[in-house]
Amino acid sequence: MADWLCATCAVEYPSGDEHPGTCPICEDERQYVPPGGQVWTSLLELESAGERIAVSELEPDLYALRSQPKVGIGQQSMLLRTTEGNLLWDPTGYVDEAAAAAVRELGGVSVIATSHPHMFGAQTAWSRMFGDVPVLVSEPDRAWVQRDEPCIRTWSGELEVLPGVTLRTIGGHFPGSAIVHWAEGVVLAGDTVFPGPSGRWVTFMRSYPNDIPLSGAVVRRVADAVCARPFERLYGNLGNSVLQDARGAVLRSADRYIGWVTGAYDHLT
Repeated sequence: MADWLCATCAVEYPSGDEHPGTCPICEDERQYVPPGGQVWTSLLELESAGERIAVSELEPDLYALRSQPKVGIGQQSMLLRTTEGNLLWDPTGYVDEAAAAAVRELGGVSVIATSHPHMFGAQTAWSRMFGDVPVLVSEPDRAWVQRDEPCIRTWSGELEVLPGVTLRTIGGHFPGSAIVHWAEGVVLAGDTVFPGPSGRWVTFMRSYPNDIPLSGAVVRRVADAVCARPFERLYGNLGNSVLQDARGAVLRSADRYIGWVTGAYDHLT
């Protein structure tokens, strides 16, 4: 039986002889089904094609994991290390024994969590590699889980999963969109807020591929929630980041965004 993955978003589905047929995550307005229709792949098919996971250090105790070639959305998963265990954040849509071995050399995985449903990836497959560790899913987004395994746990509000490592529900992109606030001055943002190419600004969207905005009121709520605690650096989910004054960048970007969607800058158009 195949461990099925949607080829477009790389979210895992139950194993079986036949693929599920449709991907509700891609049929939602925040994602998309390709013009040619729904396409499926599997962990075995990707492994046979030579897929691998590359690991690189971002800063002390924070590592990036990327699927090569890109699988699905191609998120940059994060491994955050602490003296009490490691968090795997926004797991990639591919995992194999070589990837698990590389992560074991860095201390393994104690808990897995995601920023929102587009980043579920192969979350329970990753969990199995490390003894069925808990996979934490924000309660408002629980219904989007496509492969329901005993390792899935829900949470809401704020949850300190490891010393100095706190999951926080922010909302916006999805009702349960979450961030990680690490006491070392870092936010792992997924795309709850999305760093731009300059490394000095971020943005906020309901749908990135379909360019569906959020309202000014929601952006203010999201930005204020993210910035309720101090931080200096912010990492997105596609290799994008703000490495200086990230809290200030979020607040400045929210002001700019709100100005544009409320008409404050219409005289410039």
